[in-house]
Amino acid sequence: VDLRDRQALEEVFAVTKFDAVIHFAGLKAVGESVHKPLLYYDNNLIGTITLLETMAAHGSRVFVIGYRLWLAKGGSMYRGVPFGRSQSVWTNQGMLFIEEICQDLRRSDSEWKIILLRYFNPVGAHPSGYIGEDPRGTPNNLMPFVQQVAIGRQPALTVFGNNYSTKDGTGVRDYIHIVDLADGHIAALRKLSDPKIGCEVYNLGTGKGTSVLEMVAAFEKASGKKIPLVMAGRRPGDVETVYASTKKAEHELNWKAKYGIEEMCRDQWNWASKNPYGYASPNLN
Repeated sequence: VDLRDRQALEEVFAVTKFDAVIHFAGLKAVGESVHKPLLYYDNNLIGTITLLETMAAHGSRVFVIGYRLWLAKGGSMYRGVPFGRSQSVWTNQGMLFIEEICQDLRRSDSEWKIILLRYFNPVGAHPSGYIGEDPRGTPNNLMPFVQQVAIGRQPALTVFGNNYSTKDGTGVRDYIHIVDLADGHIAALRKLSDPKIGCEVYNLGTGKGTSVLEMVAAFEKASGKKIPLVMAGRRPGDVETVYASTKKAEHELNWKAKYGIEEMCRDQWNWASKNPYGYASPNLN
């Protein structure tokens, strides 16, 4: 169901009573959000408002939303801040507006219980090798592209920017294993049983930064494959360093990321090697 399709949403809520709603249906590619801002406002902002209005109309007021949000401050980024714009520049601003909308919604109606989960960079796959990321078309994110190079679907990895003020010149990101991220959502649902909860935001990451070249080296070790590299200029919207402050999530959700980049790469390669063409691979049909 497209969340912007109010009639379709009404039909879903008319036949099912939900204890809670988790919203994943957002767009989140940095470069695309810069080049297609109206698409992002339409899908992320309008879609979320329509969902919240439909939930309220059907007496459903327990809500978790997970999303990517970037705070740019000078030449680097740090997503450890509370609500609000501060004096910095936000990209993917539609998601910032959603944070403010959720605050306003809770202030207007105390029956709402809302948790907002700011994602960092989810990677990896389920350890079984049966569930993993299968992007349509050319991947926008590092790890799906790396895995396609490793299995021969792409000739080389393009590294956008190798002159940052980082240890090896490439961008630094906070990568989080998808299993840790899933556990974070379970922790959020448990937190919503707290009668004191109102509208809260939590960062889900490891609190550690890993450069592009460090992640490539880790994947090469896990896969035994050499990843050819092509160096290119920086992309619009990209910045130097991003990592999380996870103290609030650790303290209030009793949640902490368990896995490092070695496990992320191991499980991503396990998925990719078993299913080189994703869910279209013969062994999944």
